[in-house]
Amino acid sequence: MSQTIFMKGNEAMAEAAIRAGCRFYFGYPITPQNEVPAYMSRRMPEVGGTFLQAESELAAINMVFGAAAAGARAMTSSSSPGISLKQEGISYMAGCELPGVIANIARGGPGLGNISPAQSDYWQSTRGGGHGDYRTIVLAPHTVTELVELTMDAFDLADLYRNPVLVLAEGLLGQMMERVFFPDPEKRQLVGLLRGRSLPAKDWALTGAKGRKPQFIKSLLMRPGALEEHNFKLAEKYALIEREEAAAEEIDCEEADIILTGYGTCARIAKRAKEMLAAQGIKAGIFRPITLWPFPAKRLAALAREQNNFLVIEMSLGQYIEDVQLAVAQVKSLQEAKIQLLARPGGGVPYPEEIVGRVREMLP
Repeated sequence: MSQTIFMKGNEAMAEAAIRAGCRFYFGYPITPQNEVPAYMSRRMPEVGGTFLQAESELAAINMVFGAAAAGARAMTSSSSPGISLKQEGISYMAGCELPGVIANIARGGPGLGNISPAQSDYWQSTRGGGHGDYRTIVLAPHTVTELVELTMDAFDLADLYRNPVLVLAEGLLGQMMERVFFPDPEKRQLVGLLRGRSLPAKDWALTGAKGRKPQFIKSLLMRPGALEEHNFKLAEKYALIEREEAAAEEIDCEEADIILTGYGTCARIAKRAKEMLAAQGIKAGIFRPITLWPFPAKRLAALAREQNNFLVIEMSLGQYIEDVQLAVAQVKSLQEAKIQLLARPGGGVPYPEEIVGRVREMLP
């Protein structure tokens, strides 16, 4: 049943995973996501699930691999350095076409960095992150309620495409408390290719060979040409995901003087800056990608046909801006377009006033 309560982001995400049918959680503590394993350690036994604090991040992701191979809905979470340690296991899951959900409540880097929110994991998240030619679906919430919704979506998308899905949120969102709406899992609107469809049966899962032929799951393909063939098969799946699942929010972009674009926390801040600019007679639009991969490049390119002014806001030193530039370059030269970057790395968070000031500098 639907429910609205006041909750911290990390705990809301954990509860959303449980309501989406997650019954196996494997994690290892790291700030600023420690509320996730703490919450799961209490709630999983209440719903007949399994919580296990692994001995390391490497162990945690490989436990997700095992549970997923048996057909279960499984999840792990961490923050930036811990997600780096999980990359080998994520590559194995992608190679074996196993569904699973990985949450990154990102912090400042590189190295151990700090525990402040950051967006410097964008390249790692959207370019695969580990070894080999593979992709993970990447979802970027900007409110706690959307964190709930996208976590539920993540499990469905993972099962539909037999692929790892990454929920990428910043430490600020994980620690923030907001009024949260939990949709009824049985009645909520499904996304993308899932609209009006049911999830396929997991007849590939390793549930014992009684009554059927034995089957196996592996990513070691040594026969000449077998791995290349497998990679082409994966590429077809990724192309389908790009066609069906790219999503973005657009606000007042058609008649805007400038488009503010960012994801997650930066999109929240950009929306406040838009209100401040409107009070000064400047019409700003908002373009917010909800899926970072697949990136909604076609929608942004369509806007760029009529718009030259873009301000990219990100809490990293120019990672997200590359996808903006690639999208705009589909329809015009980057010399013709005016794309500027407002970057705050290492745990720095932009203020709405900074955005307003930069916009006033950009516009004649």
